[in-house]
Amino acid sequence: MPNNSNSSSSDDMALPATFRKLVCSKLTQHFRDAVSIQTLPMLKPGPQDVLVRNRFTGINASDINKTAGRYNPADKPPFDIGFESVGEVVGVGSEVKHVKVGQGVCFMQNGTFSEYQVLPAKLAIPVPSVQPEHLGLLVSGMTADLSLRECGKIKEGETVLVTAAAGGTGQFAVQYAKQAGCHVIGTCSSDSKAEFLKSLGCDRPINYKTEDLGQVLKKEYPGGVDVVYECVGGDMFHTCLRSLAPRGRLIIIGFVSGYKESQIAAPTIKPNELMGLLAKSTSITGFFLFAFANQWQESFARQAALFAKGAVKVGVDLGKNSEKGAFKGVDGIMDALDYMYSGKSQGKLVVEVNEPLPSPGL
Repeated sequence: MPNNSNSSSSDDMALPATFRKLVCSKLTQHFRDAVSIQTLPMLKPGPQDVLVRNRFTGINASDINKTAGRYNPADKPPFDIGFESVGEVVGVGSEVKHVKVGQGVCFMQNGTFSEYQVLPAKLAIPVPSVQPEHLGLLVSGMTADLSLRECGKIKEGETVLVTAAAGGTGQFAVQYAKQAGCHVIGTCSSDSKAEFLKSLGCDRPINYKTEDLGQVLKKEYPGGVDVVYECVGGDMFHTCLRSLAPRGRLIIIGFVSGYKESQIAAPTIKPNELMGLLAKSTSITGFFLFAFANQWQESFARQAALFAKGAVKVGVDLGKNSEKGAFKGVDGIMDALDYMYSGKSQGKLVVEVNEPLPSPGL
């Protein structure tokens, strides 16, 4: 926990005495069983830190991998969870000069499932306004941007297949592939999501609930697809692998269909698929965002410029199809994870952790 004894800037806002956060208290892939809410004394930033009042936090399918202890064997409960946030700076350390109290920032730092959070000032990315759309440009947007560049090596005129294309990261993969001059196919699970994909420029949305993906690819793309942005795993992975064109590249972004198993259900390559890899000189590459940390700032800046001029759309879902309504507070994070795995979410799934600050003078 950050050192509470360090003094912060005299510009600090009036803060509550305590705050709440969600922590992992038990290692299991069943998120509700893994987490608990703690109430703690308010934090103070160290000399080179900032204190952020988290307004919105992003939900990712991989959150349950964190609570299952799959990322770091050294993680022993209780530990902080949540990967990304956007909020207001409410306290700054004595040595911090480039970030001011009241400034909007977004960041990627473990522990964002919390009302307040201390982090190194160098990790706080200033944003012109505190809006949930900026969250999309972090984990989800960076994953699409960097993986298509570094692993997919997409080129103009190629055909790109994006699975779970209407999801948090898929929506960006569709748009960045289109901007590169590619023909884009996107899989989804409903007609409304197919319409959403059309609005992003997707050339061929495929609702796999009403169309057979393998048959569509075989009939409409007999030469195969050049690049696959694969997020689902299971049967979807095998269908995509068999559909690669000569010298095609399949990027494994994740295999969400297997995350809820006690032992993570990663896809395995069958002997006939291995021979296909050899015969067509195709490749499979894994992508893990945290292995590309040295490119985060460049990626965010590139995306933020596109967003600022309206060249990239960020679909945000605060619970629009949830029976419980919009997700609010740290309590709402558990509902949001359930919602994500129900398949109802569309775009970047976000929880509003704190209400807006009152306007000055009110």
